[in-house]
Amino acid sequence: MNLDAALTLLALAEIPGEDRLHGLKKHLNPEWIEEALYATGTVTLRKRRLPAEQVLWLVIGMALMRGESIDRVVDKLELALPDRGATAVAKSAISKARQRLGDGPLAYLFAVTAAEWATRSADAHRWRGLALYGLDGTTMRVADSPENRATFGGQTGPRGASGYPQVRVVALMALRSHVLSAFRFADYGTGETTLARDIWNEMPEESLAIVDRNFLVKKDLIHLETSGNRHWLSRTKSNTTWAIREKLGKDDYLVEWDVKQPGLPTTWTLRAIHYQKKGFARATLLTSLLDAEKYPAKELIALYHERWELEIGYDELKTHMLDRKESIRSKTPDGVHQELWGIALAYNLVRVEMERVAAEAKVLPTRISFVGCLALIRDEFHTLTLRTMTPGAIPASLANMRRLLKRLVLPPRRDRTYPRAVKVKMSNYPRKRPSVTPAK
Repeated sequence: MNLDAALTLLALAEIPGEDRLHGLKKHLNPEWIEEALYATGTVTLRKRRLPAEQVLWLVIGMALMRGESIDRVVDKLELALPDRGATAVAKSAISKARQRLGDGPLAYLFAVTAAEWATRSADAHRWRGLALYGLDGTTMRVADSPENRATFGGQTGPRGASGYPQVRVVALMALRSHVLSAFRFADYGTGETTLARDIWNEMPEESLAIVDRNFLVKKDLIHLETSGNRHWLSRTKSNTTWAIREKLGKDDYLVEWDVKQPGLPTTWTLRAIHYQKKGFARATLLTSLLDAEKYPAKELIALYHERWELEIGYDELKTHMLDRKESIRSKTPDGVHQELWGIALAYNLVRVEMERVAAEAKVLPTRISFVGCLALIRDEFHTLTLRTMTPGAIPASLANMRRLLKRLVLPPRRDRTYPRAVKVKMSNYPRKRPSVTPAK
């Protein structure tokens, strides 16, 4: 063992064995964290009060404890190693510790954990032998600093630039557990389909991706279905045309779609399924699942609407976990990157804990209340900081929390449909724009 490794292990050895994040830490194999730090060259090379492993948990804690300042997150989760003077960690030291860590270890750790957690979740809830995933995009606001605005940009319209810079996000999610499998982000000007191109390569074998028609990109989907037993399901665009090749059943056809793109086949054989829900216009699904007996049209129609599970997941992350704050905290692009990976990791950790509760309650993970689960996790950490407890009592307290989580089983969802409508009129007041100070 070299000197650097010895110093790192010495620093980690002084971290209390049971701490405020013990309940969520059990889901992260310590070897994953060590591997992430070594692989990205960010191990702690000398003894610090905030070694790299603790800073990694700080970034995750920032997402879980949205209403607390960063220094209070350090204190509440007891992340700083003790010193002889028992002094509080300075804010400047916390900022420097985050800068030393960077975003590499969090990105690496997300990739390692998501590969295991999402695959395990999707395998447990297969449909006709296929693991179900959803892929879609969203945007997130970031702090309005000159650096962030220059790096990420934002929406621009007739009323001017958006009040906050925005980040474009695309995620792949195991639909029946809401565990994120892949996560990518870029500046606002980068399109969703561009970000998705890298994610398609992470789709596992024996899987089906349910996507919005915005992702109906010939080059990407042809590559997907010809690079293994990987399939997709989507609605058609209004201008999509094809030639019928064979009728498979009522409103169910094999069709040929002209590709007309260099490097691709001249025609593309797909399956088109027409259907109409009461109160809605007639719709058509396209899919690479051509076998009508193995994959019945009626089941595919019902399955397509599980795509909305990803929208629900985004709502859980943005509205509830981030408490609908106007923007994430970091004022520098590097900090934004680090914080986004921490948010994705924190969301998955909550979802994995919910899976354990769902398994014990013998229901689907989507039957567990995310809002209630998140509130209990936050309350438990807060309570632990308000009372004196021995380390050995913390696991018992967290076990009690899991018993409380069993009370959060939601009733089965009702089959309700509503036409789209604007419920709240937008404000007539002009929006505040970033001001530019004239040069002197």
